[in-house]
Amino acid sequence: MPRPSVAELRPVVHPPGVKDRRSGEHWAGRIYMREISLRVDRYLVNTKVTPNQLTYLMTVAGVLAAPALLVPGITGAVLGVVMVQLYLLLDCVDGEIARWKKQFSLGGVYLDRVGAYLCDAAVLVGFGLRAADLWGTGRIDWLWAFLGTLAALGAILIKAETDLVGVARHQGGLPPVKESASEPRSSGMALARRAAGALKFHRLILCVEASLVILVAAVLDEVRDDFFFSRLAVAVLAGIALLQTLLHLVSVMASSRLK
Repeated sequence: MPRPSVAELRPVVHPPGVKDRRSGEHWAGRIYMREISLRVDRYLVNTKVTPNQLTYLMTVAGVLAAPALLVPGITGAVLGVVMVQLYLLLDCVDGEIARWKKQFSLGGVYLDRVGAYLCDAAVLVGFGLRAADLWGTGRIDWLWAFLGTLAALGAILIKAETDLVGVARHQGGLPPVKESASEPRSSGMALARRAAGALKFHRLILCVEASLVILVAAVLDEVRDDFFFSRLAVAVLAGIALLQTLLHLVSVMASSRLK
């Protein structure tokens, strides 16, 4: 069977709205990764590879970002970025193959969410261990490993706060939440939410953005020949994670998502 062209694939695997989802599509997907994934799809749509198999592979790639970051120097940071980009590519491809083959399942949705949790956590834990100087060029400082783990916990809790809205609504017999319900009922809270959304500082604890922060910190550390910038970044990300966990919980409770 001949491989479909990109033009044939696009309307099926990128139906209207896929790239426009406010909370479901990453900026990297809109800018470049969806175009790369289309080219990868061509080689997979006629194979026996299933969407769930790709999701498992996606999760493995995301988790491997953690040990990759433990490689000394800039090399480790670059490897971390590569593994996260591979995770992002497979995150696009698994859904696109599912649309082409019409192989949809709740298990696939569940696995995709688990992969997102694990990748965000792996990058932040790996960053903390990296900043702790785990490879032993000096005294291991476990404070930074703790802060990296704290940031990872915050990143997971934020995702859980979002996902638990669906759980609560289901158990209460309510339909899935609409996008408009995320707007806080209070005008003051709505303004604060829009300001936070404009600054987008909360995105720094997501695996793609965090991996880029790690790379920049690694380059600066190389210049200084120490871990100053990595440790500063770990502390900042831990602070953002804790603050965002609290703010997101308040935002959920102040919105109509649970009404």
